[in-house]
Amino acid sequence: MLSLSIPTPTTSVVAIGPLTVHLYALCIIAGVASALWLGNKRFIASYPAATGVVIDVAIFAVPAGVIGGRLYHVITSPEKYFGANGHVADAFRIWNGGLGIWGAIALGFGAAFIAYRHLAQRLDLPTYLAFADALAPGVLIAQAIGRWGNWFNGELFGRPLKAAWALEIPAPLRPTGYEHFATFHPTFLYESVWCLAIAALLLLLGRSLPDGSLFALYITLYSLGRFFIEGLRIDQAHTFAGLRLNQYVALLCALIGAMTFMRIMQRKR
Repeated sequence: MLSLSIPTPTTSVVAIGPLTVHLYALCIIAGVASALWLGNKRFIASYPAATGVVIDVAIFAVPAGVIGGRLYHVITSPEKYFGANGHVADAFRIWNGGLGIWGAIALGFGAAFIAYRHLAQRLDLPTYLAFADALAPGVLIAQAIGRWGNWFNGELFGRPLKAAWALEIPAPLRPTGYEHFATFHPTFLYESVWCLAIAALLLLLGRSLPDGSLFALYITLYSLGRFFIEGLRIDQAHTFAGLRLNQYVALLCALIGAMTFMRIMQRKR
């Protein structure tokens, strides 16, 4: 066992009096709060009359994102909840982990579009693409923070690894076939760092690109990174032709994002 490896926390819950706080859920909440703060700051900096719009939209978008993320996870991993050894009630225990980012983005931004359109009819607001661009860096930061919930739960790590940055996994949490390995790729950390790097790039680009391009760039770059990070993971997943299901989804999203970005830039020219 490497002395410099990253240890897995010994607990994923904190008891505060009669309350039990799940650290996974706390990471998600902290991420959402960060996204709302930064998104609101960026949006009203460009459109001062839009004060409060981000929060009004979030009332609908955040619950929709959580539901979408959970639905994606349950639909793509039905055996965990409806299989011979599964429990249907576990599908509602989101604090144990299991939020698919693809479902969260799809349903969350879909709900945001509907809510924003209704507000735009009453207020003098810019296009939804400008709104999405303002939110994109904050959403990435939220994803970066949320991934640390996987660390607290000791889940979604990668293949065995012997390095100073390897993640030490306790024996009870090691998957079948990997019982004799102690340290693994910390895929939660890779994805967190990648999200922060993209967020920094988007903030650097600022308003130099046309509406919609920052959000398209977010989808493209995140999906490309996720494709490779997903390939390191060893948790149970459906595979086709040697690739995991989420890798196919990542490639599709990267392609759509790249095509959208190029189309927006061509329209500008």
